Amino acid sequence: MAVLGVLALGFSPLAWWMSRFLRPKKPSQWQDTTYECGSEPIGIARVQFRFQYYAFGIIFVVFDLVATFLMIWAVAYSSLSTQATVIVLAFLGMLLLGVAYALKKEETIWI
Repeated sequence: MAVLGVLALGFSPLAWWMSRFLRPKKPSQWQDTTYECGSEPIGIARVQFRFQYYAFGIIFVVFDLVATFLMIWAVAYSSLSTQATVIVLAFLGMLLLGVAYALKKEETIWI
């Protein structure tokens, strides 16, 4: 098991080293230009996005994963006791509290 872990951790640096030092080096002006969908870029490429877009994206991904796992849980354990249902509802309540906190924090950052 330890050998497999060492191999897994060593593969990335080895692949980086091999690609870095064994590739052909033929620099040209064409390689230094920016490529955007087959056309010449217009203007600057750096655009500032608000942090809120990333936060909403993360919240969406979290709820998407939770919904997926809850659907799997509901299909697999359709005849569970009320205790299991209460536990899942408590879990959903904690998630909603977390989202409410995140959205409240977003509101303070937004202004």
